[in-house]
Amino acid sequence: MSLTDPQLTWAPDAQLPELLISPLSHLGLIQVTGEQNRSFIHGQITADVNALSADDWCWGAHCDPKGKMLSAFRLFAVADALMLLMPKDTVASDLPEFRKYAVFSKAELNDVAATWTILGVAGSAAADWIKGHFPAFSTDHKLIALEQGAVLNDGERFLIVLPTAIASTLVEGEALYHHSAWQALEILAGYPALSAAHQAQFVPQMCNLQALNGISFTKGCYMGQETVARMKYRGGNKRAMYILNGTADIEVTAESTLELALEDGFRPQGTIVEAVQIDGQLWLTAVLPNDTERDAKFRIAEAPQSQLSVVPLPYTLEE
Repeated sequence: MSLTDPQLTWAPDAQLPELLISPLSHLGLIQVTGEQNRSFIHGQITADVNALSADDWCWGAHCDPKGKMLSAFRLFAVADALMLLMPKDTVASDLPEFRKYAVFSKAELNDVAATWTILGVAGSAAADWIKGHFPAFSTDHKLIALEQGAVLNDGERFLIVLPTAIASTLVEGEALYHHSAWQALEILAGYPALSAAHQAQFVPQMCNLQALNGISFTKGCYMGQETVARMKYRGGNKRAMYILNGTADIEVTAESTLELALEDGFRPQGTIVEAVQIDGQLWLTAVLPNDTERDAKFRIAEAPQSQLSVVPLPYTLEE
């Protein structure tokens, strides 16, 4: 079975398969190595790298000096290297921004997506399937180190990060799902897949990073910290990320225009972060005013017949 072009699809309005394995070709990896890799990344991002244990992973964001996000990612370690998992197009645009400051540290950052594979695994049989291949796997920890790579435990879902040659052998003979199935799961989890198109537009709280424990307010200085802290302690953030579901008869992307239904028509409202369409259904995350009503109705401006409703977030928003 090819890792690059799986054909199976799944949509959230159907029952989740017992075992859903998806090669996540839309995601990329930045690998950070060198004797100062941890101290360098700690001083650049919102997460507390120094507090990250060997059996844990966390969300984080890399901001510009004004506190606007250049990327949002999962952060974890593979042996002595740190890994930042984010959309592939964001890797290409954010890596040069990291490297601007890495020249002053003994740290090296590289795009390693060409030699590593990320697999998303979900379903009631997911944990047993992983345990069958990796006896050291345990759901007691959020991060399980493998001989080469790691497994990230995300509650009911798992991410396996391996060199591509090993990953190809691992999934041989298995039914593989298109990455849109995994994107739908991530959208319903309220996760921020920040694309390169939306870099430097949102402070982390606008994409709910505080609700995902992706911001440390006690760690000390990092790029953009003053703005991020001000949003917490002085208020001022008027936006948050919401989940919407509905239909649209055109392809919807992060560049599509979202409109709010009002009594006298529609008006542009918010920005789409990520969208996925499967079997006629559309799911998306969007940054909207944080007083958006639960019963608010939306449409895609380029598809006037489209209809979208708000889906409750699976977590509580706090500044």
